[in-house]
Amino acid sequence: MNGPLLAGERLAELALARLTYPEVGATLRKGPLPAGYGHLRRRAVVGQGVDDLDRATEALLGWAVQRGAGMRVVPSSPVVLPAVVADLRVGPGPLSLWAPVRVVDVEGPRRRGFAYGTLAGHPVTGEESFVVSLGEDGAVTFTVRAFSRPDTALARVGGAVGRKAQRLVADRYLASLESLVRAR
Repeated sequence: MNGPLLAGERLAELALARLTYPEVGATLRKGPLPAGYGHLRRRAVVGQGVDDLDRATEALLGWAVQRGAGMRVVPSSPVVLPAVVADLRVGPGPLSLWAPVRVVDVEGPRRRGFAYGTLAGHPVTGEESFVVSLGEDGAVTFTVRAFSRPDTALARVGGAVGRKAQRLVADRYLASLESLVRAR
């Protein structure tokens, strides 16, 4: 994708695309994730108190967590809102893949964050949520929760390697947000 014109055209296409799975919003609901997918849950304390919650929320809703995890993010809005689409570039250089997503829900005010779902062209089909919350003890916790299964031939061939890569990226999200909260 070269230049803003091509990026704009691509985002316009993505805005019309359908999600690739029917269980929309499942990562933000309490209870088990849908059957038939691989499941992921990562959680870490990233700060303490209301100020850290506010910093975490700002970073999370400004795509800084994905960028801090090493992804290139081309969003239709600089701020996460319902129905915003983004093209995420995952992986190193010429081996990288585009992973288009749509924000399906935004949480607040006690639990803050969002979930995005996969669009056609994403290597997997499913959903991932990113939520920060303030505990009774003042701890700010960041939870990444996802369900997915391979959607492309490359992802199907990758199998266990793809699942390991997804866990690695989730761990990078946690480290990214912790670093962003502590840096301010």
